Amino acid sequence: MFFVIVFAFIGFYRGIEISKITILKYVVTSISLIGLVKFLMFFSLKRYRQYLNGNNRRVLIIGNTEGAQELKTFFTDKKEYGYNLLGVYSSNLADGINGSIEDAITFISDNESIDEIYCAMDELSEKEISTFVKYAELHQFNIKFIPKTTNFFSKRLKTDFYNYLPVLSIQEVALNKPFNRVLKRVFDIVFAAFVIVFILSWMSPILYILINLESKGPLFYKHKRNGINYKEFNCYKYRSLHINSTTAEDYVKERDHRVTKIGRFLRKTSLDELPQFINVLKGEMSVVGPRPHMLSYTDAYSKKIDPYNFIFRHNVKPGITGLAQVKGFRGEIKSDEDIINRVKYDIFYIENWSILLDLDIIGRTIISVIKGDEKAY
Repeated sequence: MFFVIVFAFIGFYRGIEISKITILKYVVTSISLIGLVKFLMFFSLKRYRQYLNGNNRRVLIIGNTEGAQELKTFFTDKKEYGYNLLGVYSSNLADGINGSIEDAITFISDNESIDEIYCAMDELSEKEISTFVKYAELHQFNIKFIPKTTNFFSKRLKTDFYNYLPVLSIQEVALNKPFNRVLKRVFDIVFAAFVIVFILSWMSPILYILINLESKGPLFYKHKRNGINYKEFNCYKYRSLHINSTTAEDYVKERDHRVTKIGRFLRKTSLDELPQFINVLKGEMSVVGPRPHMLSYTDAYSKKIDPYNFIFRHNVKPGITGLAQVKGFRGEIKSDEDIINRVKYDIFYIENWSILLDLDIIGRTIISVIKGDEKAY
């Protein structure tokens, strides 16, 4: 590239009289010096890591699969690459294992100096993976995944090779880039503030009276949901069920006896979702994004979805509405196809996000609210 640019420069400024031999000497000398400096830096850094134990990343391996053992060997034998292995933790205790999965969580909680952890996808459950994703976000270290041997390529995740072993890490999507994150957050704050001031402020007192005429109790219903990086938060809704309904988490079904008369209207028009603009203002949700799942459903759904897609889906804030919802995949999950298609549209949204796509989804949502949705019950 440097060679081409130099000759293009000389060709453009034909008035400069420089012999071709001089240009060739300049190019060869420049490239040779730059190459020499870079090789010296590369080998000096390797020796510094190997003999002086400097410039190291402190890492943990979670799991005792074949891939985890191969990665352990790589970290142990290749000191020049700058990895300091602090321990290997697994539920399958054996020689060379420092402790169980619970011990790993304790170790992470007590040590702020960890740089990266590597999780074996073959061994860990969705709940254990989500726990480590939460700790990675909380303690500000990187989390990477040792993939299942039958499925280690995914465009959702970035693949690096350690010798011949592929290791996956969550790619930064356009939605999480600093400028886009600020742009989306400003949009969320302005939109949520508008709804709260001009709609919720007068609607809430009226609904409080109407709801309590039929079923005494609070105006809002709070329920735990999984947000970005599996963080749990209280998601708000206008209460649409009788106060003495079962506390077990479950999606409302068609002609569900728990739903009040005013609640059925709220759910049919999706007005019960409006208090979630409070979650948006608090920074727990976004106006548009993947819909958050109930905690009890997260583990169940993960068994039916490609685990890499499911992790990728939790890499952004959940939304009040989303692409899956305007495409008809909302509410009760009646079959595996419902959740598979929901996640498919969520992934498409994350990979192709733009502010115009958000506006399009909001417009489709408003039209759906006016027309009514057969799955809103």
